[in-house]
Amino acid sequence: MTTTDVTAELDQRLFWRLIEISTALSGERNTSRLFERILDAAQDITHADGGTLYLIKEHEEGKPVLEFEILRNNSLKLRLGGTSGNPIQFPPLPLYRDDGTPNHNNIATHTALTKRMENIEDAYFAQHLDFSGTKAFDARSGYRSKSFLTVPLCNHADEIIGVLQLVNAKDPESGESVAFPKSIEPIIAALASSAAIALDNQILLQDHKDLLDAFIKVIAQAIDAKSAHTSAHCQRVPVLTELIAQAACETDEGPLQSFNLDESEWYELRVASWMHDCGKLATPDWVLDKATKLHLMLDGIDAVKTRFTAAMAQLEISFLRQIASQPAQTAVLQEVMEEELAALRDDCLFIEKANVGGEFMKPEDQARVKQIASRRWRDHLGMEQPILTDEEVKYLCIERGTLSYDERQKINDHMKVTIQMLESLPFPKNLKRVPEYAGGHHEKMDGTGFPRGLKREQMSWPARMMAIADIFEALTSSDRPYKAPMKISQALSILQRMRQQSHIDPDLYALFLSSRVWEKYARIYLRPEQLDISDPAAYF
Repeated sequence: MTTTDVTAELDQRLFWRLIEISTALSGERNTSRLFERILDAAQDITHADGGTLYLIKEHEEGKPVLEFEILRNNSLKLRLGGTSGNPIQFPPLPLYRDDGTPNHNNIATHTALTKRMENIEDAYFAQHLDFSGTKAFDARSGYRSKSFLTVPLCNHADEIIGVLQLVNAKDPESGESVAFPKSIEPIIAALASSAAIALDNQILLQDHKDLLDAFIKVIAQAIDAKSAHTSAHCQRVPVLTELIAQAACETDEGPLQSFNLDESEWYELRVASWMHDCGKLATPDWVLDKATKLHLMLDGIDAVKTRFTAAMAQLEISFLRQIASQPAQTAVLQEVMEEELAALRDDCLFIEKANVGGEFMKPEDQARVKQIASRRWRDHLGMEQPILTDEEVKYLCIERGTLSYDERQKINDHMKVTIQMLESLPFPKNLKRVPEYAGGHHEKMDGTGFPRGLKREQMSWPARMMAIADIFEALTSSDRPYKAPMKISQALSILQRMRQQSHIDPDLYALFLSSRVWEKYARIYLRPEQLDISDPAAYF
């Protein structure tokens, strides 16, 4: 075989290797692995002993710098950055000095500034660049940096996005450090072009992802701003959902043993859980922030207390007039007056307590509210009025919490708005299930939930997970104004009852208990006194 034939065969091998690498780069979705593939491919083609991949970043002061992303050296057995888990401690290289002049001393910054490839035969004899940092590294490590091939990475707009630097080409036969041959430059330039395209695509994808994440946080912040009582809910439901999902991925038994999420599916779940209550932006503030039963923009209990005060004052005046006209009956009248005043005070205190709301209001307490409403007082015109209006009686007799049926429906409407908002967004393919995940957390397994009345088999696992996370967070929250934060034992008792009533998924409930998601969450986010059990056996 002639020298020409050998050269042709070598060129063909490099050509197909370049095609292979370019194809691999275009299909890589993991950023760290993409960085490594770029550098590994360049070292493989050039037989380079070492290499570094830099990316252009903005420093704290807004000035561009070259940051180390991947650093490799075979002789020194160095593998830093990327998936290695070993951080790169070297500081970034500024493209401009403090006085604003370009930094052409360093070979990497010089390449970034000029956008031209640099092929240095021996760094120790290069006159136009400063290799003092390289020599200092060699002195510390006992290495000898000789040949350098530094290539700019430019995107489709001819903007510099990074620099690829290769060190010490090795002779395949002798293993000696040699200069990078001029013939390899077009191959590396082609590789750099493919790498830059793949890298730029990843950067654009990450920018879009960062924008979506920022948008999600803005929505969550807007919901937080609407109500201090539910602000932590938007942050904690994602935590609980991920804890349940992680337990599902780890289990090796039962119907969830084959459940798993890849990187893209984890991100889809996070987006959905952060956006699960976005429809609350359309919920009226006075409903969302209703701390008491009579709280309609302003707590109506003050008006009720004023009526009681007026009624007590009117009662005293009436008795004082009787005492003045019947002085012999003073003691008897005084005693009756004190009894009736005490009864009024007791009724007023009862109404104040009923106004706060709770998990359940007894029928006899509701009956007492209606009985108290029959009391009368005289208004400023001297007209006799009931001490409680019909509307106030209706609100004060709310059985659970502080919301009436109509107000509860207004709250429930946030799910319709959530689905409408999310379904109107042009989610990419990997996020298509966000509306289904986020929009199903108030559905029940028997089909009696809302807004669509879905049954268990119509819902995905993540949507069912989010339902349990939403309930458990609300039960154990310390921010709700109408109730004290529940202990874990109380919350699990309610979840157990909901499982028995086919409101939540039984398999996920069992996993929630057995994997101790409740405990992991409580130790981080709840008060110590809320974690009042260690064995969940009684709740299976």
